[in-house]
Amino acid sequence: MTRLGVVGNRRYEKLREIIQLLDARAPELGMELAYEPGLHEAVGEEPCVRLDDPTRIDALLTLGGDGTMLRGARFIAGRQIPILGVNLGRLGFLTACAGDELDRALERFAAGDYTVQPRMALEARTSRDSGQRWRALNDVVLHKGGFARVVHLRVLVNGELIGAYAADGLIISTPTGSTAYSLSAGGPVVVPTVESIILTPVSAHTLAVRPVVLPPTTDIMVKAEDGPEELLVTIDGQVGTTFAPGDTLSVRRAERPVLVVHFRDATFFTRMRRKLAWGGLPERDETDSC
Repeated sequence: MTRLGVVGNRRYEKLREIIQLLDARAPELGMELAYEPGLHEAVGEEPCVRLDDPTRIDALLTLGGDGTMLRGARFIAGRQIPILGVNLGRLGFLTACAGDELDRALERFAAGDYTVQPRMALEARTSRDSGQRWRALNDVVLHKGGFARVVHLRVLVNGELIGAYAADGLIISTPTGSTAYSLSAGGPVVVPTVESIILTPVSAHTLAVRPVVLPPTTDIMVKAEDGPEELLVTIDGQVGTTFAPGDTLSVRRAERPVLVVHFRDATFFTRMRRKLAWGGLPERDETDSC
């Protein structure tokens, strides 16, 4: 019996029918479901087995979009279990299939007809919250929030100063995160299996500052020299902490990767063409397939 944890975004209209399908099909496929608190109740169903401990599941199913999958990756906290993402929204770049493909995806998952791709994650901490560690599958971003002021940052790599940045912020991303905020800020696309750390300035105030791709073993330290009195450090665009001039942000590769499920006919470049309209090809309008 496979113990399958389920997390989901309650705002999606299809969530109710998806959960009903899960409840019907899981026993037939040898799966025992555990839902995050409130998910079943949110769609008017009876309470069920609660998902409150990642050590008690064998795999994780995320129902929503990329944000839900990122939240699921943080929930398992580095435990080496596969995550199957189901896209109920528009983009879903990280997910394995669309909502209307869930039945087939469950069958393939139960039969072992899938691949697991280890995705490098980042670990971040600040001098202000030295006892706190955050894991990021996409990125760690230091930014100024709503203040209309430039931030002056000193960036050190393995203890060596690589430059002083005058920008609206700095994105430190994984290869997985290279197609997220970093891409919007002008960073490079990095194939997820090419382990590296990407530094991408946000709206740099000089033409001399460009994105940099670093080895995965790099230790990065960022210090804000001046700017707004309170900055923000954001993890995967969802959680984080405050940051002030004089504080330091340290980022390195996390010890354990995130295991992302993909089906063999859905490659990275296929998703690039379909989801991000890479090359402007008509294929971008096609639906997911698993």
